[in-house]
Amino acid sequence: MIDAYDWRGGREALLRFGPPGAPVVMLLLPLFEEHNRVRALGVGLLRALAARGIAGALPELPGQGESLVPTELLASSDLRAAAASAAARLGRPHVATIRGGALLDAEVAAAGRWRLSPQRGADLARELRRLRAQGDGVTVAGNAMSNAQLAAFEAADWAGGRIVRLDGDPAPADRVIAGPALWRRAEPGNDPALIEALGDDIAHWIATCAA
Repeated sequence: MIDAYDWRGGREALLRFGPPGAPVVMLLLPLFEEHNRVRALGVGLLRALAARGIAGALPELPGQGESLVPTELLASSDLRAAAASAAARLGRPHVATIRGGALLDAEVAAAGRWRLSPQRGADLARELRRLRAQGDGVTVAGNAMSNAQLAAFEAADWAGGRIVRLDGDPAPADRVIAGPALWRRAEPGNDPALIEALGDDIAHWIATCAA
């Protein structure tokens, strides 16, 4: 179902999955190119949760996905405010994040936080600067990106939550799951086995939170 939420900059789409009245997981995808590469993974994950009796929501955030907000007008504070507004529309959801999505939930009133391979703001900014330098020096994958925007992302960080990482990632984690890092691929992709493993982990985590 396509719903919507309002935030201080306007209105954005909110995709809804799963049964009404069930616990809700709001998924925050990574930013920019990684957003496009893992969107299918995110949608598949929310459908897998729906099959497990868990509702899900995928907000379109300003400047990402199908949003009409130009990237050059985007501030990191806008993304955090929009995420908080989307969560408020859902009540008090559990929040799941992938990669840089972990940088966006600081203002969200969440029942709990689950993170897949969370990315620090400094790492995101470093990657965006590298991509900008490899291109025209102004844009990242066609998106205008100023030094001020990069500095704001660099200062952002995340805290807390259950951390899941993929095998081969040496950073600390509560659990390591085998699967491909789809955000590193040149084209968008999916992995059904990874979706099922992540869906099982989130379902168990929610059940543990409720116990």
